[in-house]
Amino acid sequence: MAKLELINLNKTYDPKTIPVKDLSLTVADNEFLTLVGPSGCGKSTILRLISGLEQPTRGEVRIGDQPVTNVGAGDRNIAMVFQSYALYPHMNVFDNMASSLKLRKINTSEIKQRVEDTAKLLGLEKLLDRKPGKLSGGQRQRVALGRALVRNPDVFLLDEPLSNLDALLREQVRADLKQIFAKQNAPVVYVTHDQVEAMTLSSRVAVLNDGILQQLDAPPNIYAHPANRFVAGFIGSPQMNLFTLNCEGDRALLGDVKIPLPGGFAPPPEIDLGIRPEHVSIASSSDHAAESTGETNNSVKVQGRIFLVENLGMSNLLSVNVQGANNSEHIIRALLPVEQTWDGEEITLSLAIDKLHWFHAQTGEAIGSV
Repeated sequence: MAKLELINLNKTYDPKTIPVKDLSLTVADNEFLTLVGPSGCGKSTILRLISGLEQPTRGEVRIGDQPVTNVGAGDRNIAMVFQSYALYPHMNVFDNMASSLKLRKINTSEIKQRVEDTAKLLGLEKLLDRKPGKLSGGQRQRVALGRALVRNPDVFLLDEPLSNLDALLREQVRADLKQIFAKQNAPVVYVTHDQVEAMTLSSRVAVLNDGILQQLDAPPNIYAHPANRFVAGFIGSPQMNLFTLNCEGDRALLGDVKIPLPGGFAPPPEIDLGIRPEHVSIASSSDHAAESTGETNNSVKVQGRIFLVENLGMSNLLSVNVQGANNSEHIIRALLPVEQTWDGEEITLSLAIDKLHWFHAQTGEAIGSV
């Protein structure tokens, strides 16, 4: 099989519309790369550039060390699965899966073998005689996936293939996809706006915003070490708490509490602080002695007033209003076990110092930890 390389890829429609800006990345054999980001960030355009459905304004696409930028879409041996199933309604499952092979004039016995092997892999062997109108949404998506798998392509491209499925079915098919592509040797590029899909399916995740690659890394590293404020806020549910704080010397002010800044740089007048809701807890009674300073060896204590509680089933999401000097106000969300209780609206929260994320207030880039 072959690796996929994108080298300084650009796509410009007009001076104000540049969906892809100087993108360079490599997807190895048997690697599952997910492109994730908000609507309009360039994800689907990148897929169209890889497939040959669009030509880049500048840059190069290579498959297996061979440049294919000027090769037509039909000659790239790329399989693409779209958001819509795009099945032929008058054909049964077998003929839908075999359609691309027939166009390539592969012999009948090999077509039969490939379709039957793929149908078994996808659990479709008993549905080969049915037409799409008699299939469920999940079964139709499997047929669309099967049509791609039978081709034995050099590269798989998937453009939000689960977005038309309901939540329960999406979870089931997502698990199936992970197992199916673990057995494939070709590079897989998957596009989604759903960060859960990105985190659970991928070998690596490419986070995009405004056509620019923000971070490319393994899912755990994307989550634990976001490269900038955008990645920190986009990846994770519930969303990371993010604040712009004033600084006094080597401390940042959160409400009336002074939090030590990371070392190694001149203290700025402002800095951005982030902490995930799951790293915020209710201060224990043994910690109350530290409340006068707001700081212990491994956590920071802040006081606030609860104004919203959201029951998420296994946990409660608390929104807490923290007041500071000069009428400053910050909302901190804490994700707590559903069995945990608290007294009244006033609450003291504990923020784990080793889970704090710091970012430049102007550039948004990560600047280290305490």
